[in-house]
Amino acid sequence: MGKRRRVDERRSKRRPAVVGGMIAVVVGGAGFGVYALYDGGAAAEDGSAGKKLVVKSGPPSAAEVTSTAQTFLTAWQRGEVTRAAAVTDDSTAASALLTGYTKDAHITDVTLTAGTRTGGKVPFSVKATVTYKKVSKPLSYESALTVVRAKNGKPLVDWHASVVHPALADGDTLVTGEAGDPPVKALDRDGGEITAAKYPSLGTVLDGLREKYGKKAGGTAGVELRVARGKASKAKKSSDKTLLELSKGTPGTVKTTLSPTLQAAAEQQVAKTARASVVVLRPSTGEILAVANTNHGFNTAFNGSLAPGSTMKVITSSLLIEKGLASADKVHPCPKTFTYGGWKFHNDDDFKITGGTFKASFARSCNTAFISQAPDLDNDSLTKQAQQVFGLSMNNWAIGVPTFDGSVPVQSAAQMAASLIGQGGVRMNPLNMASVAATVKSGAFHQPYLVSPSVDDRAVATASRTMSSATLSQLRELMNYTAAYGTAAEAMSGLGPDDGAKTGSAEVDGQSKPNGWFTAYRGDLAAAGVVQAGGHGGDTAGPIVASLLRMGG
Repeated sequence: MGKRRRVDERRSKRRPAVVGGMIAVVVGGAGFGVYALYDGGAAAEDGSAGKKLVVKSGPPSAAEVTSTAQTFLTAWQRGEVTRAAAVTDDSTAASALLTGYTKDAHITDVTLTAGTRTGGKVPFSVKATVTYKKVSKPLSYESALTVVRAKNGKPLVDWHASVVHPALADGDTLVTGEAGDPPVKALDRDGGEITAAKYPSLGTVLDGLREKYGKKAGGTAGVELRVARGKASKAKKSSDKTLLELSKGTPGTVKTTLSPTLQAAAEQQVAKTARASVVVLRPSTGEILAVANTNHGFNTAFNGSLAPGSTMKVITSSLLIEKGLASADKVHPCPKTFTYGGWKFHNDDDFKITGGTFKASFARSCNTAFISQAPDLDNDSLTKQAQQVFGLSMNNWAIGVPTFDGSVPVQSAAQMAASLIGQGGVRMNPLNMASVAATVKSGAFHQPYLVSPSVDDRAVATASRTMSSATLSQLRELMNYTAAYGTAAEAMSGLGPDDGAKTGSAEVDGQSKPNGWFTAYRGDLAAAGVVQAGGHGGDTAGPIVASLLRMGG
């Protein structure tokens, strides 16, 4: 067997990372790489170098996870970027972000302490110092990494920007310097200050308000460590996010339309359920009164892009009624299945309604009642209806913060048919679907807004036409009947008679349960919500929406 090399103890005097609650002494030079690559052993130095290596498969072992995490964290802590990046599965991206961690974010004196491993995941805490122009502040946060097995059999850190900081999405960076936008002091409709501490869901909204109104509201910028969004995040309408203020700027003031009472209630409702989002509007004006999400890191309520399921049948019904293909009280087909474009569409549990009216099909959410009308529609019929009557799918809303404004693309064959029931390529979020309910209630589209357009004289989106009075009357009848006797009846119990609702469930690949949707109005309130992977909308999102509508109109 070959002789082992003596490790030069003078090679590194910098402290190692603290791993698993104990100091892990990591050898320098070639030995470091050998231990990382060969699962903590000295195989390459004890005579096995000439043997054929067997490529390992399956999840990394506990020893491999601990060793790889130890290697990565120690190298990062020491500022050895190349070595840290080498034990990730994307060394280029890792190297760039870890370099920027010191160069652009000005973060030094880093101490990384690993927590208890769970499978391939290793949580760790970060303590460091941020210094900019002789101003320093301590920084601390929690993060985590996951070790996976690469195709070549080596255990590597599964690289994502969130390893460096949980607020980062891939493509984002950390930057310390003078704030790009001055801070803002956001007020609710009654003049009370809005903070993320008081309303946790509004952190992303406050970021958006700062981005839009920081320079217009008269504030002055301070110095901060912030997340600078990359192209992918900007495409999702995500705003830059402040992580640490080194010196405070002077905030300007921005008044919003939010109701403190409804906002507090919305926060409480979504906190009870995993992955819930809700929006409340005033139909007569478009004012946004509340917005809340269980997940505070991404504003699904404003920026989500999800198939809306059967809540889309509100828009489709208006189209069918206008074209004379359906009428609330006339007999309408609802077979167990209907085939179109090569796809066989089913109702829930393959139910059918024999000799029933369109109103009965709407209330029970019969899919085939809508799919069966596809042969008599043009490929762009639903797209035009969504744009011209409901103001959707034109990417031109200007509510005061970034939003996704719905998408109803022109499709053909089976995909066109699927879009009629809120599947296919149709994508919405609770803001969009609350606006749909508001349009039915008010009789015309009023673009939702969070900050009055008069504040900055911005133009708001409009719809090119309204529904006829006959169509509108029937559509309200459908939604009112559904709230009283249909799939929305349990959630809407006691809220009538001036109400209307529609439930929805949207199947999503990889989920055992569908996303549950609910959109409704009562008096001068309209609301919509979604519970992702929650199940049927009447049972999941319905109680959230109904509880907020009960607070008055």
